[in-house]
Amino acid sequence: MQHVTGAAHFAEFRRRVQRSELIAAGILPLLRAIRFSGRLSIVVHNGEILKSGYEEGYFTRRDDRRLI
Repeated sequence: MQHVTGAAHFAEFRRRVQRSELIAAGILPLLRAIRFSGRLSIVVHNGEILKSGYEEGYFTRRDDRRLI
C-alpha cells in the first residue's frame, strides 16, 4: 500500500478543481437535463461541507469558461 502525503492529496484536490470534478458524477446528467447554466457553490471548512447553494444564470457569457 502506497503512503500518500498531504502534498499529494492537495495536488489531487487542485487537479479536480481545475477539471471541474468537485461535484459527483451523478449530478452532471441532472444538470444537463434541466439545462442548468448558473453557478453552484459549496463552502467547506475543516473537510466538512458547511453550506451549498446555487445561482441561476440570467446572462449568456460566451467567453466565461471557468471562474477559477
